Amino acid sequence: MFTGIIETLGTVEQITNEGTNKSFIISSNITNELKVDQSVSHNGICLTVVAINGATYTVTAIKETLDRTNMKNWNVGDVVNLERCMPANGRFDGHIVQGHVDVTANCENIIDEQGSWKYFFSYTSKDVTVEKGSITVNGTSLTVVDSLPNEFSVAIIPYTYENTVFKNLKVGNEVNIEFDIIGKYVARLLGK
Repeated sequence: MFTGIIETLGTVEQITNEGTNKSFIISSNITNELKVDQSVSHNGICLTVVAINGATYTVTAIKETLDRTNMKNWNVGDVVNLERCMPANGRFDGHIVQGHVDVTANCENIIDEQGSWKYFFSYTSKDVTVEKGSITVNGTSLTVVDSLPNEFSVAIIPYTYENTVFKNLKVGNEVNIEFDIIGKYVARLLGK
């Protein structure tokens, strides 16, 4: 389980196709603290570390992960948000994040509000957001500002902007979305 509080950034150093899978070699300032078989969130995607080599480590994505996420569009040199799993005795600063991407969304607009930034996203699924509810965008725990059917916005403070991939995000980019797990359970129960 993750909290959506981004720990650091990583850089995609190499991508290798292996049948329908892809392996990604990532460099990061936390590589020396990782171990093989550890789960790490990469832009909100929970992936297992399968190898470590100096300052880099390797993760593998299967077809299901590639089809459901923006990982299929990653290129060498891309920067990704990283978060290790929350320790059982850790502080819960974000919200419950599983690292299971529900859908991708498109960045429709970015407004510089002279002290913060407002990002607008659209998606195609039956999932819903609620104003002031939780949402995970590229692994970052955020609060929904505006909530419409298949659209929502979030506000980004300067610290989040500088320390996550939001500073690199452009209109038209695809992002990974994980909807709030509690909201998903409520929607499922009410649907029955």
